[in-house]
Amino acid sequence: MSVAIIKKRTSAAKRAPANASNGSRDLLMVNSVAKAFRVLRVFDCSRPSLSLSEIAEIAGLDVSATQRFTHTLLKLGYLEKDAASRRFGLTVKVLELGQSYASANPLVKQAIPYLLHLNKDTEETINLTVLDETSIVFIVRFLSRHVFNTDVVIGTRLPAYCTAPGRAILSRLPSDEAEAIVSSSDLRPLTAHTPRTVADVMGRVARAAAKGYALQVEECFYGDMSVSAAVIDGRGRPVGAINIGVATTRYTPQEMEVRFAPMVVAAARSVSDISL
Repeated sequence: MSVAIIKKRTSAAKRAPANASNGSRDLLMVNSVAKAFRVLRVFDCSRPSLSLSEIAEIAGLDVSATQRFTHTLLKLGYLEKDAASRRFGLTVKVLELGQSYASANPLVKQAIPYLLHLNKDTEETINLTVLDETSIVFIVRFLSRHVFNTDVVIGTRLPAYCTAPGRAILSRLPSDEAEAIVSSSDLRPLTAHTPRTVADVMGRVARAAAKGYALQVEECFYGDMSVSAAVIDGRGRPVGAINIGVATTRYTPQEMEVRFAPMVVAAARSVSDISL
């Protein structure tokens, strides 16, 4: 082999990514953007304001990089800084991202009339949720005057495996796909009624598939019951779920199931019949 060819191959090897052969490096990934989102995501209800060092520690970044990201996000209007405490917090501008999602989402547009109708007819809390990895996310919520849990708002995430909307969605997925999601979930006991094994959850998913709706009683919060049915797209895939939530002090599980299950199934079927 000639020296020229050897040099050419050596030069090419130096230019190639170190782990290109195993495909583990995403060449299109902009790491600085990912880190900026890590900074934004450190804030929540338990951490509404944080110092620079706290942000760095939680986000897993060094202080110098965190300073650059927080400065950029301040300039863009997504973070604010208290002059006295020098602590950072999110601004209302962050809500623009959620509003853009909701206004552009065809599921939201098509479901809202049916959700409003359910809310008026039942006088109970009505939600529209979608599955994101192992969680459900609330994207529309109409409250009842009997509302039980005021901590659940638009954007709230709850485990799919122990919620009625989550199991309604899982029940319309291929069983191996649903089981993979459940197996990846953190099956921790949120209440004494939370299912704790994959087999238990999958049994409840199977019952939801047979009935056409899912039911949960105090699995995520004490005093809370919910019945839910999945919304299906034109390919037969679940794209979300509609649920009715009530307090255990107002109905027995049997009363709730008899009264509300047919209504939530009809609403979900009506939204599913619209082209998504």
